[in-house]
Amino acid sequence: MNEFEKQYQEILDFLKFEDYPLAVKRIIDFTLDTQEIGFYTKTCNLLNWLDNNPDDNSKKEKLQELLAELHSALVKRPQQIRQNILEASELTKKYSGFSLGPVNLSLNEGDIIGLVGENGNGKTTLLRSLCGELHPTSGHISYNFKHEDLYDLRTKLVYIPQRTDTWYGSMMDNLLFTATSYGFSPQESPLVVELVVARLGLRKFRKHKWKDLSSGYKMRFELARMLLRKPKVLLIDEPLANLDILAQQTVLEDFKAIAKSAFRPIGIIMSSQQLYEVEKTSDEVIFLKQGIQKNLKENNEANDTEKHLVIEFESAWSQSNLNDCLLSTGLVSLQFNGGTYIATFNGNVTINHFMKAVIDQNIPVVYIRDISNSTRRFFVS
Repeated sequence: MNEFEKQYQEILDFLKFEDYPLAVKRIIDFTLDTQEIGFYTKTCNLLNWLDNNPDDNSKKEKLQELLAELHSALVKRPQQIRQNILEASELTKKYSGFSLGPVNLSLNEGDIIGLVGENGNGKTTLLRSLCGELHPTSGHISYNFKHEDLYDLRTKLVYIPQRTDTWYGSMMDNLLFTATSYGFSPQESPLVVELVVARLGLRKFRKHKWKDLSSGYKMRFELARMLLRKPKVLLIDEPLANLDILAQQTVLEDFKAIAKSAFRPIGIIMSSQQLYEVEKTSDEVIFLKQGIQKNLKENNEANDTEKHLVIEFESAWSQSNLNDCLLSTGLVSLQFNGGTYIATFNGNVTINHFMKAVIDQNIPVVYIRDISNSTRRFFVS
């Protein structure tokens, strides 16, 4: 089953279990994939109908009907062969008192790379170097997609900083201006803007002014504006910083769906302090510490003679008591970090062994996570 058919089946499941908000988002994605005004109009009309008839029992039928039409229109179209679109080799940027790199990374269409690390360790510097705002001290960046000149490159290589500039006028007026400026016809612009706004959950805010929006919704409107530029690469600095946990998960799921379009894939590199959320969404995670890149797999292969089990957990017991109870289970080290314990066990121990020790010893545990394959390990090393 190809990527398009997988996405189609996902939407059918959303409709089956009446998860209409997710189904509508993915139907909008398919609508934009068609690049046809007829489908833009049909989907916009359906969005208006849904707004006016939220409790109508025929909504599933109408969504299924539109989905079937979209499937018929897209199923025979060639899907995008995902190519490498950005590559950095031995990239460094040096300041007085700080040095980034060398950093090596490779981004393909449809992939998401997460940048994690403590504040002041080079995440923003790397993003600004990749987008061309900063000139690297050494190394090379290759942009492997068609662009005619530097302006065209910066159009397709979009950087969204954590703090964006103020918009003036209504949100819709700004987005309509952007759509028209980047090649949409007068007939397409209002339809595409409505679809992108709905895709990002912004319909009820589209007539608001900038000053009336929360920081989280400002970021979403900035993302909407950037998507109207039809980018090949999105570089986003701390997109989750001002969102609650549910909004973070929604935005990350949006990023994943948008990036992995079967017909319009986008490469995304984003920085974030929300480590576990980013790891669930990203195809690769890069950890930066004092400007130096670490990759989990490479670190394990270079430094570990055997695979270790690493558990993060919280307990009311003291470090001494926990150490005594877990020694017989193959405990190698026990650290206390950030209000949690980090326990490392030898290669023969599994999480089931750890859980058995917790039960047998009546250890009070309120939180547990296996971080053996998480960059969380680098925060405590």
